[in-house]
Amino acid sequence: MAHLVHQFLSETAARRRDHTALVAGEASVTFAELDRDSDAVARALQSAGVGRGDRVAVMLENSIEYVTGLFGALKAGAVYVPVNPSTKADKLAYILTDADVRALIAPAALARQVVPAVGEAPHLVTVLWVGPAVPAGAGGLSYTDVISAPHRAPTNPGLIDQDLAAILYTSGTTGRPKGVMLSHGNMVNTTWSISTYLENTPDDVVMCVLPLTFGYGLSQVLTGARVGFTVVLERSFAFPVETLGRMVKHRITGLPGVPTFFSTLLGLEALKSADLSSLRYLTNAAAPLPTAHINRLREQFPNAAFYSMYGMTECCTRICYLDPRDLGTKTASVGRAIPNCEAYVVDELGHRAAPGVVGELVVRGANVMRGYWNRPEETAKRLRTGPLGETLLYTGDLFSMDADGYLYFVSRKDDVFKCRGEKVSPKEVENALYELEAIAEAAVVGVPDPADGMAVKAYIVPRAGATLSEAQVRQHCRGRLESHLVPKFVEIRDELPKTETGKIKRAVLAEIA
Repeated sequence: MAHLVHQFLSETAARRRDHTALVAGEASVTFAELDRDSDAVARALQSAGVGRGDRVAVMLENSIEYVTGLFGALKAGAVYVPVNPSTKADKLAYILTDADVRALIAPAALARQVVPAVGEAPHLVTVLWVGPAVPAGAGGLSYTDVISAPHRAPTNPGLIDQDLAAILYTSGTTGRPKGVMLSHGNMVNTTWSISTYLENTPDDVVMCVLPLTFGYGLSQVLTGARVGFTVVLERSFAFPVETLGRMVKHRITGLPGVPTFFSTLLGLEALKSADLSSLRYLTNAAAPLPTAHINRLREQFPNAAFYSMYGMTECCTRICYLDPRDLGTKTASVGRAIPNCEAYVVDELGHRAAPGVVGELVVRGANVMRGYWNRPEETAKRLRTGPLGETLLYTGDLFSMDADGYLYFVSRKDDVFKCRGEKVSPKEVENALYELEAIAEAAVVGVPDPADGMAVKAYIVPRAGATLSEAQVRQHCRGRLESHLVPKFVEIRDELPKTETGKIKRAVLAEIA
């Protein structure tokens, strides 16, 4: 049984050699081929001086090469550091330096932004370039040459499950990203847990439109490697009709997404005639999906199970999920803790909160991170020692729990504000807005107001072809919300600012409000 992340691949390759592991566009690779090529990458990294515990950054779009580089880094004994390929040179240089990165796997096409950053990384020993050739004057290794060489297994680095497997950079309070440290034990446990409650089988075919630099996207590849199913990689959801066509072509059984993805999918005219009868389940994470969207997805895919999930990078991307059988009675909930994890709510005094009381979500389990890389003070704010000597994660998210133990997301602590002396949770207002059929996307923030202290402002993106007025939005809300929750200001836009993972940048909207 695997206790290291890359052993998922090696064990599956031994029993399902010729089964397709990945599909990317017209290209595909079997588990045996993926295992062999990642061996080659691992050997090349070791030969370049990468050893146990060294950091290897992977800066590629969703592709077979990305996954090969990921597993190659782990097989070499290194710690995987994902970097989005859209990252600018200054931020790239920061990550390479902050993580003391020893090797970088990057596309030759981005040499212009990569080379300057590499020059500022003091511990970097090599770059593995993915492309037709090593860029002129750049130095480093050719990915094509590496995987074309005769097969040689890498040297066993002697890892145990306490060794770090990944450092995932996430937004920091100082404006600089901070690295979340995850061990092999963290990732192996969570991958087992996710594939268990999703009831994944080797016959599954999962479409991944999520970036692999995002933990939610990465988990699709890891569960595929553990169970032995096929993952269909999409570079983005920029061309939704074409992506929908590939869902049909490959007879997908699993579809993970985020709210903006599902909103776009539901708006496609082509969806009405698409044969997705093979679809067994859908999952949502990253941000809560409005109840109205959940109901529409259930109507569109009546034979598919829908999983509402909640997680964060600090907990290896997953904390809880709602069993699809509970959707009818607990639609607004994100469920209960995943297998081998406990999640509960504490009040302002740190005691476990009574049912219905809003407080901070606390997590204990094998999915809790090791801490923030080189950030002891920030680590101390999030990680605390529990009564049994275990490590507890204080998430900073506000939740309530009902008498049956089901969790309900309320808001990020930092998002809650007061209007006329009353607390406002943006999610409560957004849920009401999404009940209006003409709204595709909505985000609510607090804005300074001389009369109310802070006033509710709603940013709205209408559905294609729909017409909306500010008066319609307010009238709709007045019929569903208390007076202090009704938006005082409404701004209708063509689009909202989003992160690379599709989450709406509420902080950006608050700054420009």
